[in-house]
Amino acid sequence: MKVLLLQDVYKLGRAGDVKKVASGYGRNYLIPQGFAVLATPGAMAQAERIRSTANTQRAILNQEMSGVAEQLKGLVLAFPARASETGRLYGSINTRMISDAINAKAGTEINHHQINSQPLRMIGEHVVGVRLTVDLIPEISVIVHREGETVQQALDEAAEREQFEYEDEYEEEFDEAEGEEETEDETAAE
Repeated sequence: MKVLLLQDVYKLGRAGDVKKVASGYGRNYLIPQGFAVLATPGAMAQAERIRSTANTQRAILNQEMSGVAEQLKGLVLAFPARASETGRLYGSINTRMISDAINAKAGTEINHHQINSQPLRMIGEHVVGVRLTVDLIPEISVIVHREGETVQQALDEAAEREQFEYEDEYEEEFDEAEGEEETEDETAAE
């Protein structure tokens, strides 16, 4: 089914675009919510007007939200959590916890749906995007550390674990390359 978007829809398109979507998605969500209309010839005639109106509204919204983006840029949040010796959390830090912490620290009204992140399940520093508008996505730093430890200890442990994983990966690649050379030498000798 083809629809004409009336508003910007995250991960689908911008207002004024004609998109082909699954019938159920269009019929049950986009059209009833007022995000889109069926792409009929009459609606297509209005596409350019919808696009230009949306561009001006988007520019105004981006200008308003740029102040919030400046507040969020460089924001660092720390979450204590219980974790195993390998650095995996017993549980996770989810988007709702992150949005609540942002709202408390920066005094903003960020919805948990605006956080671009999967639940965090490892100790260390994670970079998380906050989707204020379609074009404006500032990144914040989220540090997850063990309860009773300092943030710096968690960062050191994460860096050490990352270095260890990198060395293991390098050794595996080296071993595979050696094995290939030995088989080539054996084939050449025969």
